[in-house]
Amino acid sequence: MKEILPGVFHWKTFHQGIQAYVHSYYSNATDPPVAIDPRVPAEGIEWFAAHGAPQHVYLTNRHHYRHSDRFAARYGAKVWCHEDGLHEFTHGETVRSFSHGRRLPGGVLALKVGSLCPEETALYLPVSGGVLSVGDAIARSRGRLSFMPDAYLGDDPEGVKRGLCEAFGKILREREFDHLLFAHGAPWIGGARAGLERFLAAMARAGC
Repeated sequence: MKEILPGVFHWKTFHQGIQAYVHSYYSNATDPPVAIDPRVPAEGIEWFAAHGAPQHVYLTNRHHYRHSDRFAARYGAKVWCHEDGLHEFTHGETVRSFSHGRRLPGGVLALKVGSLCPEETALYLPVSGGVLSVGDAIARSRGRLSFMPDAYLGDDPEGVKRGLCEAFGKILREREFDHLLFAHGAPWIGGARAGLERFLAAMARAGC
């Protein structure tokens, strides 16, 4: 567990299902504490008891349920996913729905991304100058931003990319933030807004 901003923590775990490391986040800078796309860290789920048990778990899309059930069982955390992703949960999972544009407990704002899948959401945390958490829409590797490989973007990869460019362009116009959290890739702390602007500009030059 690493505190990347005051009260905001990051960790990564190996996901056997996709044979890759994935990234999770927890904030006790919000009131109440929340977790995003969580898996249980190496420190164990009891680590959170000493830092403020997460009362809410937010999913950036339906595929990121991960270990949410363990946080619900241990801490009574309420799990949330955008309403368009609820069809995924057919095995007794208790998942609450939100709509895009809604402000959730902890002051977290659910911003529409879509395009990749209807429920794809960016979560805006009003802490430390603004933190934006993204799911599968944008990844970060070795400091560089990218979209997922075309093989994961359905039958119209270029159309999906254009939709993502439009969605993040809108977010940039409407929200101030300085940090980016990724489900796939290390967080970008400080200067992330400018980095996202450069990435979208490069995509536009490439025809996005």
